[in-house]
Amino acid sequence: MRYLALVFIASLSVTPAHAQEDNDGLSMIEEGARLFLEGLAEEMGPAMKDLADMAESWQPAMRDFMAEMGPALSDILGKVDDVSRYHLPEMLPNGDIIIRRKPPVDGDPEGSETPEVAPGEEIEI
Repeated sequence: MRYLALVFIASLSVTPAHAQEDNDGLSMIEEGARLFLEGLAEEMGPAMKDLADMAESWQPAMRDFMAEMGPALSDILGKVDDVSRYHLPEMLPNGDIIIRRKPPVDGDPEGSETPEVAPGEEIEI
């Protein structure tokens, strides 16, 4: 929304020099844009206040979540070298979630460390 307003304001700055001006020195287009943006800000005020209140109510829960899960997520990210080297996660019928590593690209030194696993063979985790 902010970008839309900035684009709108920027487009107003390229209005022709011969635009009709009123007593304040503003063209009619600039005055209309000012009124439009004031009305938009007035209409968005209650929604923005509700959003701020909601974010404030979520803050303790998010702080607790990060305190509990932060170290675990950091540990996982330390083990996963590059996310682009993996396929999207898939869920098996039994509920297990697996993330398969993509085949190594030529010149990929880390791809050579991945052991080959035959179909149906169990993997120790």
